[in-house]
Amino acid sequence: MNIAIVGATGNVGRKLLEVLDKKKFPITEIFLVASPKSVGKKINFKDKELIVEDLNNFDFSKVKIAFFAAGSAIAEKWAPIAAEKTIVIDNSKFFRNDEEIPLIVPEVNSKELVHVKNKNIISNANCSVIPIVVALKPLHDLYNIKRIVASTYQSVSGAGKEAMDELLSQTKDYFDNKEMNSKNFTKQIAFNAIPHIDSFLDNGTTKEEQKNHDEVKKILDKKINITSTCVRIPVLVSHSISINVEFNKKHNLDEIRNVLSSSPGCKVVDEKKDGGYITPVEAENKYETFISRIREDNSQSNTINMWIVSDNLLKGAALNAVEIAESLIKENFYEK
Repeated sequence: MNIAIVGATGNVGRKLLEVLDKKKFPITEIFLVASPKSVGKKINFKDKELIVEDLNNFDFSKVKIAFFAAGSAIAEKWAPIAAEKTIVIDNSKFFRNDEEIPLIVPEVNSKELVHVKNKNIISNANCSVIPIVVALKPLHDLYNIKRIVASTYQSVSGAGKEAMDELLSQTKDYFDNKEMNSKNFTKQIAFNAIPHIDSFLDNGTTKEEQKNHDEVKKILDKKINITSTCVRIPVLVSHSISINVEFNKKHNLDEIRNVLSSSPGCKVVDEKKDGGYITPVEAENKYETFISRIREDNSQSNTINMWIVSDNLLKGAALNAVEIAESLIKENFYEK
């Protein structure tokens, strides 16, 4: 089939190209689309040189699926226009709370793709929500989750290329004893941790934390209670989550490890020894959601703690989007 990538020159757009290539996605022709400032740029894909086209002039009727990786402002304006002629898989936050638009993590709720034709748009979930629901769906099926307390430790790539560049430049300035200037963050990011992602809401949470709450409920179960703290840390790629999960039923740790080890998208690395767990560096460029430090919460019954790590540019964005497209093809939803 013919496909398009809107925002092809950004972090997620380039990762989409990598994933499409590695997964041998069935492509007849691929169109790279971006804003006028990127028009004419050349990007290699499968030994071919592709030229970026202007979004303002692109005809979406030429493609079966259009991946949007260009942010909320572009999605708000252009996704509905594209959806009149094709199916849109959008990576921005703009459509996630729209009840008519399915919010999809294929391992968890691919059955919701039956609603794709409501608006011809599918929303990709938040990059920290995806690993949470991938790891928790098998446990919710087993023990019925009552409450989640999540602390996320999110890499700077979640804020874009300029944020990554700022971490690198501040790190260099630190060692050169130079003054550090913050443009993409509210505080110094090098050698620091910032408990603030996105803007603040009236109730004291941030929009990133609210996204976690809303999206976990929409994807997993609206009855689950959830609270979170989202922190930006000086890591280039991969998000980590320390999660406390309370069940409505009695649980068994051995059963939890066995079920997660055999669940799609999950990989358990949980040894009670030095280094017997996964860190962000090790998760980078990996497709799996890694789960470590599975243990009892001895302060409360029916409750466990876990450590979850995932590459936010892959499973948190590009990989999940491609897997949504694969699910569409498998179920033939794009033809219905």
